[in-house]
Amino acid sequence: MIVVSDTSPLTALLTAGEAALLPRLFQEVIIPDAVRVELLRSHSPLPDWLQVASVKDAVQAGKYSQVVDIGEAEAIELARELRADHLLIDERKGRRLAVQAGVPVIGLLGVVLLARRKDLIPSARALLLRLENEAGMYLAEDVRNRGLKTVGE
Repeated sequence: MIVVSDTSPLTALLTAGEAALLPRLFQEVIIPDAVRVELLRSHSPLPDWLQVASVKDAVQAGKYSQVVDIGEAEAIELARELRADHLLIDERKGRRLAVQAGVPVIGLLGVVLLARRKDLIPSARALLLRLENEAGMYLAEDVRNRGLKTVGE
């Protein structure tokens, strides 16, 4: 499975020291050039398993960037071009745009729940709390509780 990621979910996972979950969940983890630039501002060096690819259709990415920031725009376009299994993105506007473009999305909550289902982490609740406390991730309480219920927590 291929996942293309936006900056925010990767930043949260890197900050909490849990980014290594991604290559355990997905065969390929790819980011566009704009996301690489954004990540390098606070996370250098980047993990070796993280692949960087350029979008082919910069014009389409430019159209997306009229609605969302350039990292999100390139991530959506790259996921579309690669026919990625998922685009890892949390921002509501970016998720909506990706879905409109026919790109399947997953958020950080989805990644945590998937990791729990695959027994890669002992507790989804504990990791979500760490992501909130250490990385500033925000998740509405009802959304968190509904997600945790799906993994018996």
